[in-house]
Amino acid sequence: MSLNELTDINEQIQEAADIIRRGGVVAFPTETVYGLGANAFDAQAVARVFEVKRRPYFDPLILHIAERGWLGDLAVDVPMAAKRLIDALWPGPLTVVLPKKPVVPDIVTAGLPGAALRMPSNEIARGLILAAGVPIAAPSANLFGSVSPTAAEHVMAQLGSAVDMVIDGGECSVGIESTIVSFMGEEPALLRPGGTALEEIEAVIGRVVIPSNGELVNQSPGRSGTHYATSTPLIRIGGVDKIGGINIWCTDPSKPIAKIGLIALSPASVPDPAALPPAVVNIEYLSASGDLREAACRLFAAMRRLDAAGVDAIAALPVPSVGLGLAINDRLSRAALKGEIASPQIKR
Repeated sequence: MSLNELTDINEQIQEAADIIRRGGVVAFPTETVYGLGANAFDAQAVARVFEVKRRPYFDPLILHIAERGWLGDLAVDVPMAAKRLIDALWPGPLTVVLPKKPVVPDIVTAGLPGAALRMPSNEIARGLILAAGVPIAAPSANLFGSVSPTAAEHVMAQLGSAVDMVIDGGECSVGIESTIVSFMGEEPALLRPGGTALEEIEAVIGRVVIPSNGELVNQSPGRSGTHYATSTPLIRIGGVDKIGGINIWCTDPSKPIAKIGLIALSPASVPDPAALPPAVVNIEYLSASGDLREAACRLFAAMRRLDAAGVDAIAALPVPSVGLGLAINDRLSRAALKGEIASPQIKR
């Protein structure tokens, strides 16, 4: 980054911090996705985040902090397992849920007793939080239920002038939301797979409980039945041989599917592209080598490109449910056409 670019970013951070302190709403980059943030201690400002995003009030927000020392101001207690996890994996794409102090407004946690806390590794995000001097409550900076934004232009396309300011920090390096682990029960529980692999977490604190999907609804951000959805119907399929049958999952089966966009992990997932049905006119490979970190980073952008490509349906092949593949499959399940395939239970 050049000196001029650095100066411009610093000026944007100071301007955005002032907006946050005055009760405004700012979109800002993190390593996961762009966030839509407000002063977490200002209930009216947080309410505006819900309004701009059109997010139901029963869906809690994540509190973004800049330093570990802020935990004591927000959480009643930090169990030893949570401390170990924080020491090992913060800053980064990991959120922990801890018993909240009364200073955290109930609107932030949707009335739940636990606060979801994260320290992003993105320097612009942490710089903004430090400059504002308050935790920032922020969901992803998009309309509720739609594809999460991984670039500033994605935010502007959906939210535009409804946001007081958008900090353009380039593309997000992780590209998928944070993993959420709750410490509200007797054992740590995985509320949402995300940018930190379950294997990394269990290497630090041992086995993590994985609740059923029904238990997770409204207990964590991003757990509604249909989420991350494209405007074009997205259908999860078990293999390329299933592409020809996707008509049965469409909202209007009588309407022919003339053009299909395909999401695949890598070229190896489609050994013979020439053998695909003629309707497949566009293929988005998430990684040339099948690298799951690269695939997670590129997932939402690939979904957006296919959504804008004029296809009649998007077919998505599953990826291996290991590492960040768990989060990728979770997002594809929630983006899929309602009633097509139930969100799979997370399995080890």
